[in-house]
Amino acid sequence: MTTAFKDRNLLAVIGDEDTITGLLLAGIGQVEHGKKNFLVVDSKTQVSTIEGAFQEYTERKDIAVLLINQHVAEKIRPTVDKYQKAFPALLEIPSKDHPYGQSFLVFCLVNSFI
Repeated sequence: MTTAFKDRNLLAVIGDEDTITGLLLAGIGQVEHGKKNFLVVDSKTQVSTIEGAFQEYTERKDIAVLLINQHVAEKIRPTVDKYQKAFPALLEIPSKDHPYGQSFLVFCLVNSFI
């Protein structure tokens, strides 16, 4: 492992309450100096808040992987699509109320053969 990435040891999550709760129970929660590595998104959460958290988590040097619910990523799709860095790795995940749609699965299948 290169020294540039040796300090990246945290997961960050942007998602709905059920997703965040499950991952916090699994032990990924980190609050240090008033900064959290998770954002709970509900119907009242503004898009600017989601984008701000995305920007913060992708710029932090201690985050290795950023998990984001697919339905939340759709709210900031242009920002997500512009993200090209290797670290933190970005992974869109389904949620209980918003499973992966067929269009997303077709997109993944088509892109895996290109």
